[in-house]
Amino acid sequence: MVEVLFALGLVVAVFVGFNIGGSSTGVAFGPAVGSETLSKLSAAALMTVFALAGGLLVGPAVVESLGSDLVETAFSPLISIVVLFFIGVALFLSNVVGVPASTSMTAVGAIAGLGLAEQTLNGGLMLEIVSWWLVSPIVAFWVSGVIGRYFYPTLVEWFAVSQSEGSLLVMDYSGAIPRPRLGEHTTQREFVGTAVVVGIGCYMAFSAGASNVANAVAPLVGNGSLEMYPAIALGGAAIGLGAFTIARRTMDTVGNDLTDLPLVAAIVVATVSSTIVTFLSALGIPASFVIIATMSIVGLGWGRATRTTQLSESVREASTAPVESLAADDAPTVGGETSSGPKLRESERGETLREDVPSASDLFEPGTTARVIFLQNVVPSIATVAAYLVFRFLPVT
Repeated sequence: MVEVLFALGLVVAVFVGFNIGGSSTGVAFGPAVGSETLSKLSAAALMTVFALAGGLLVGPAVVESLGSDLVETAFSPLISIVVLFFIGVALFLSNVVGVPASTSMTAVGAIAGLGLAEQTLNGGLMLEIVSWWLVSPIVAFWVSGVIGRYFYPTLVEWFAVSQSEGSLLVMDYSGAIPRPRLGEHTTQREFVGTAVVVGIGCYMAFSAGASNVANAVAPLVGNGSLEMYPAIALGGAAIGLGAFTIARRTMDTVGNDLTDLPLVAAIVVATVSSTIVTFLSALGIPASFVIIATMSIVGLGWGRATRTTQLSESVREASTAPVESLAADDAPTVGGETSSGPKLRESERGETLREDVPSASDLFEPGTTARVIFLQNVVPSIATVAAYLVFRFLPVT
């Protein structure tokens, strides 16, 4: 019987990792795929490698928090299976409709449901996790806001590259050893810009692995079924499986359907969000990349909108400007197009004023955005409530 439960636990853990790969790959590489910088196959391969690296190098702290510190209940094989099952099902529902959900919030919710049902929840750690969930989006907002207000125009100049026809790199066989060289129409600037976009995606995959591998294997480590690093390797392989299969839908949602976010803005959001998530993972805090990235987008837009106003006017504009200002400079978007944002003109007093500001619908597809926000809140709630009801009213030991 023990062997059967162990095998079933492995299957459910792989199922959870599979769905994490489907959700996280879209967030990490959606912009690169949407701008046709990477193919979906290449994105899946990079996601597999760097998510595993993040899990191995930073992830153990998060595994320990979820597997042994968050609840005092011992993770028996059956309890581990039930917890992982709710995490996997909740994430699977989001992946079916092509929406990336917060895997960390879903995992913490399922484990917290267990702790609440059996009154073994570590309230201090839960409070610390929730506190970071509240603080980290605020940090993302302000860091991105400062970048948008003071540094965004310079970044646009650095990364304003257009995609040429033909291959980015080709193999040169003229020498004794074949070596890659730039394609016929590829410029040095285009190559560097493309490398930055791909590098940022790899960094996001690393941070996703650091935070999310634990969500698939922490209960198995907590009950002693697997050692730490073999468990992380299993979780990384399962994430890779999801990246090569179900992630295609979430990459389409993030890269094409949700927004035509300027490529420079996508790079800023990815860098800020990934840095915060990696930092929290090192502290053992499972972080919500989705929410942090969303607030980073809002903060960047607010900073862009207030760049041409007096500082005293900035606070008044914060609630109305973020989305409209993200395309304020002509730059490639994650959908591969060029964004035409607000044009600037000089007033009689020499002040810079905005005109022709695009509407929110020019940047965000309202129906898709509403669906994403709705499911990002519902998915963790499903896992929490389901786990609580099962462990509260059924004899699961």
